[in-house]
Amino acid sequence: MKNTTLTPVHESLGAKMVPFAGYNMPVSYEGVTAEHETVRRSVGVFDVSHMGEFLISGPKALELIQKVSSNDAAKLTIGKAQYSCLPNETGGIVDDLIIYKLKEEQYLLVVNASNIEKDWGHISNYNKAIGADMRDISEDYSLLAIQGPMAVEAMQSLTSVDLASIKFYNFKVADFAGIEHVIISATGYTGSGGFEIYCKNSEVKQIWDKVFEAGASFGIKPIGLAARDTLRLEMGYCLYGNDINDTTSPFEAGLGWITKFTKDFVNSDALAKEKLHGPERKLVAFELDERGIPRHDYDIVDGQGKKIGIVTSGTMSPSMGKGIGMGYVPTILSEIGSKIYIQVRKKAIPATIVKPPFYKK
Repeated sequence: MKNTTLTPVHESLGAKMVPFAGYNMPVSYEGVTAEHETVRRSVGVFDVSHMGEFLISGPKALELIQKVSSNDAAKLTIGKAQYSCLPNETGGIVDDLIIYKLKEEQYLLVVNASNIEKDWGHISNYNKAIGADMRDISEDYSLLAIQGPMAVEAMQSLTSVDLASIKFYNFKVADFAGIEHVIISATGYTGSGGFEIYCKNSEVKQIWDKVFEAGASFGIKPIGLAARDTLRLEMGYCLYGNDINDTTSPFEAGLGWITKFTKDFVNSDALAKEKLHGPERKLVAFELDERGIPRHDYDIVDGQGKKIGIVTSGTMSPSMGKGIGMGYVPTILSEIGSKIYIQVRKKAIPATIVKPPFYKK
């Protein structure tokens, strides 16, 4: 089991530690509901240093990224980031990722921790014919997500950059917490605003300490992976391994908006046909009409009790106080407002298909 640089800090704070994607990670500190509310109301900090980072450089960098990713990375300018996915050859998704344009001919790909090896192998395979410079820097870098509506105000004293001016999915390489050349990115996985901070492992402890000093009067708290999951689910954001995987297509998962046919990419011909005809099943968001908690892998049934799909993510929403989830159902049964039933043990609980996000600010 790998540790992040900050593992001793989490342990000293009394975090409940669990194995996650090969890492020893903090799942919670004071409880998921309290941590969730901290991020929705003020500011919280996640250690997500388990995520993977690949540096793709050189004159062939863009060519490689365009080949392996579904979105159009040619539209990126320096200082902008883009959500994308790596399609596989059979219609599914190798991973979802964020692509940052750092400089001309230099990009940072941020991938899911559980997929670092798989993604590296997949991209390397296509790079054989292209020849971009690839470096896996995952082991050398740490990542903090400082999230919440007070993040800008709480962190402004730590940098010379005007944090409020960094728009969503934009970033600056600047000074932060006394460290030069830190990536300050207006991205996140919570829907409550804030930043992600990329730095070297040797710098992260200083940054963590200064972040908590600066945020003390704002009620800043460390947040675990359990609240990260409830926060992202309230926004209807996909989690790799749950809502998307090697067998789910971007169109089934509602990710047509990051699938651009302005270029040739892995499996683009087959995906273009799927777009034309429409997928046979779709990922839908639903709210339970009665008390209950939907969970990953619970069956979705119709009014007659016949199985029509499966829950991919589900929880009791801390912000709304009701059971919410996502799952795949046949496209013909995916209309907003439609009734479905979630099989919670022996009871089929009625639910309504809704348009995400569940959480409206």
